Amino acid sequence: MAAYRRKRGLIAESSGRSKKPKLQQKAAENEDGAGDEFTIPPPVSEGKWLNKERVLIFSSRGINFRTRHLMQDLRTLMPHAKADTKMDRKDKLFVINEVCEMKNCNKCIYFEAKKKQDLYMWISNAPEGPSAKFLVQNIHTLAELKMTGNCLKGSRPLLSFDPAFDRDPYLTVLKELFIQIFGTPRYHPKSQPFVDHVFAFSLADKRIWFRNYQIIEEDASLVEIGPRFVLNLIKIFKGSFGGPTLYENPHYQSPNMHRRIIRLATAAKVREKQQVKTLHKMKSREGVQVVPQDPTEDVFATPAPEKPVVIETEPPLQKPRVKRKDKKFKRQRLAKKRV
Repeated sequence: MAAYRRKRGLIAESSGRSKKPKLQQKAAENEDGAGDEFTIPPPVSEGKWLNKERVLIFSSRGINFRTRHLMQDLRTLMPHAKADTKMDRKDKLFVINEVCEMKNCNKCIYFEAKKKQDLYMWISNAPEGPSAKFLVQNIHTLAELKMTGNCLKGSRPLLSFDPAFDRDPYLTVLKELFIQIFGTPRYHPKSQPFVDHVFAFSLADKRIWFRNYQIIEEDASLVEIGPRFVLNLIKIFKGSFGGPTLYENPHYQSPNMHRRIIRLATAAKVREKQQVKTLHKMKSREGVQVVPQDPTEDVFATPAPEKPVVIETEPPLQKPRVKRKDKKFKRQRLAKKRV
């Protein structure tokens, strides 16, 4: 195709393939079709992050693998959570307030392990309080359950509470603590603008049961995801990790006392079995019929003569040793046998 030659006094015709847009034509088009424009709403993440709740989740030394996996699951489900190294068991609990201050956290979930078999969980509002101590039971992690449910990582959960949380004052305090700790703040930088799972807190058997469910879009039904655990309340303190006791659970039984009762019950069963065996032996002996003694058997019985009792006051005389002269020597007896 031959190149276009520009001549003086002539204006080049506009071709449809021109790359540079004409500003005047674009402005005219905008003025004519102003009503046909579509405005895109700003993304949800551009809102202001006002509720700046940060939760520190860590534990003491001596925890097992199940507790470690539970902590990792909670950190995955809570995008506003932070991690820290394990704390030495010899340190006092009020040191955790300083750790929260260094990590810029105002809430804390602390797992305390004792005897490598008992797990306690502290939830606290650092540094003013209040705080609560629980005994964690029946732990099942995400990797262990292998449920069919699934949710988006970093999504915001709905918090569902049992109606019994509004009846007693101490349960109202726990409800507010759970809302502030497990609720993901709106417009959090690490959170997603979706709500696709539910944290359920139920009250049964004087314990708090935690469950995590996925919301299915098709029919709005719930499918459990995990993890799951049971919290047995011990005490509620006014301060953070200590202070005056606001409430003490009268139905709480320590694990040491529970194990002691089991041992005593086992020992009582063994003792009862031994007593049953002894009674069975006694009843078996009582059931044997004893033949009465025949009085005519003693007619022909002749009593033995009674010998006088002789008391020897002196030792008996020793018998004299008489040497036999006709007894030959051994060599003579052997020679006689050879012959």
